[in-house]
Amino acid sequence: MIPLHDTIPSRSFPIVTWLLIITNVAVFVFEVFMLNNQQAEMMIFNYGLVPDKVRLAEVDNLYELRIILLRPFFTNMFLHGGWLHLISNMWILFIFGDNVEDRMGKLRYFVFYILCGILASFTHFILHRNSPVPAIGASGAISGIMAAYMFMFPKSTIVSFVPIIIIPLFIPIPALIYIGIWFIGQLLSGTSSLMLSDSATGIAFWAHIGGFVGGILLYRFFDSAKRKAFYS
Repeated sequence: MIPLHDTIPSRSFPIVTWLLIITNVAVFVFEVFMLNNQQAEMMIFNYGLVPDKVRLAEVDNLYELRIILLRPFFTNMFLHGGWLHLISNMWILFIFGDNVEDRMGKLRYFVFYILCGILASFTHFILHRNSPVPAIGASGAISGIMAAYMFMFPKSTIVSFVPIIIIPLFIPIPALIYIGIWFIGQLLSGTSSLMLSDSATGIAFWAHIGGFVGGILLYRFFDSAKRKAFYS
């Protein structure tokens, strides 16, 4: 199922969503067109999350604490491994991000996105502690956005492209069902991946799961409608 659009229009221009998309695209364009293969690989290993490199025993000062322990959990969410990886992530963010931004407000939405990305990275780190493979991509943060969307707009519909052999079908699917099926798929794949090496799967399913669960736990604290209810 390929999502094409949802049925809830934005009330305001989603500037933060667009800035996130532009930033991700700009970083990838820099990686592809401004760096050679060796430099690009170094960039991935330096700014991606390599769990095996995150070792507290090797930290002697605050600078190393920031570079070795803290930076990769943030910077990895702005890196991508290919055009398909980038485009698919940015497309999902484009579809779901605008409405969540509307509901949360610009600053709260940005903080929520970053927190979900960090929680996604931490989940991957915990479950793949000794992995030498860099984890990169915005999908963990975007998973949190999807979780927030599912609870904020449960009556929304996602118009999806479903290819049946040679017949293209455009099917409206309730957001709750669409995102629910997606999450179950991630959970099943993530469980299976624990029995394989990281390089065998190529996808950080547990980062998706961690970001999604983080979104469920955090969204109510960033939801402007919920906040008004709390203080009324």
